[in-house]
Parts: sequence; C-alpha cells; structure tokens
Amino acid sequence: MSAPPRAGGVAELLLLDDVACIRGDRLLFEGLSLTLDRGDALWLRGPNGAGKSSLIRLAAGLLGAAAGTVERRERVALIDEASALDTELPLRRALDFWARVDTVDGHAVDRAMDDMALTPLADVPVAMLSTGQRKRAGMVRVIASGAPIWLLDEPANGMDDAAQARLIAAIAKHRANGGAVLLASHFALGIPDLAELDMGALA
Repeated sequence: MSAPPRAGGVAELLLLDDVACIRGDRLLFEGLSLTLDRGDALWLRGPNGAGKSSLIRLAAGLLGAAAGTVERRERVALIDEASALDTELPLRRALDFWARVDTVDGHAVDRAMDDMALTPLADVPVAMLSTGQRKRAGMVRVIASGAPIWLLDEPANGMDDAAQARLIAAIAKHRANGGAVLLASHFALGIPDLAELDMGALA
C-alpha cells in the first residue's frame, strides 16, 4: 500500500518498499510500501498492536525490517513515548543538550520554544512538566532539529486544545517549507490534506 503521490513525484524523502515487521514471534505487517515526498503528511491509524509505533521506529532506523527496504534520503527527527530529555535538568538546558547533538544553534531552540509556547517554562525541571508539556518539549526538539522528515508517534498525548493547535500549526509550517510528516495517532488532529494508512487492515 502506498501513500498517494504528489504531483511530480521527484522529491521523495522517505521510501519503504515491500517491508515486513516482526516483533517477538508475531508478524505485525508485511508487503508494506509507501513514499513520502516533500510536503506530504501520512496518518498511520488503527488499533493498539497494529504496528503503528513499530512502523515509525522502522522509518527512524531504530528497528530493522524483517523483509524489504527502508530508504531515508534526508535526516529524521522522532518524537515517541519517551521524551529523551534529562528529567533532572531545567527544560532549556535539557533542550540545549540535544541542540548540540543535532548541531543546531540556540536561536533555533528559541524559535521552537516560542512555537510551542514553552518559553515561560525554560527554567522548570523536566521532571516537573506535565505529560502534555513534555510532548510539547519533544516537539521543540523536533522543530529545532531542522530535519526534513518528522516521525511523530502520538505527539498530541496529554495536550490541551491550545497545544494541539500549536502542533497542527507547526506541522503545516514544516510541510510548507518542504518537510514531510509520518504521524501515528489514534485521531487525525484535524490536519488538512492528510493521507491515511489503516494499519489494522494490514494484519
């Protein structure tokens, strides 16, 4: 199954060809093919256990495919259930650590914190942030990274309506700038022009 191609089809960022995924002794899916071009957004939907998170991890290179090939033509940025932020550090210092890893400057972090309305929480220890605030902090790292491919696993968990609106706006801006998004979520977040892949139908 493939995501609908965009006009031209010459700006492919992420390609999966005939991919199969096995976790433990269970085949989650097989024969899966998709392409993400610049500006694309693909929603992975389906019940728990359908393989949404596993597909995100395959795309990120954190999980090997049992069959098929995964090709990433640009850098990726991932948000999943783990924020990967040092819980003992104040938020800004924790984000600055990853900015150094991602080789981006502090101005990119500043802009991303503004995008996700986290600047007032810069000095708050990560351990004291709510679930929604940690998700927003994870999105700050994704935004600041400058990576063209965003892999978002349940990015809106714990977010209120205002935070979700900021997430949707960040995704729209990223796509408008030529980025692509692979989104695993139980709901579509109201993102316009969103292709869908029902992972439950692949079982």
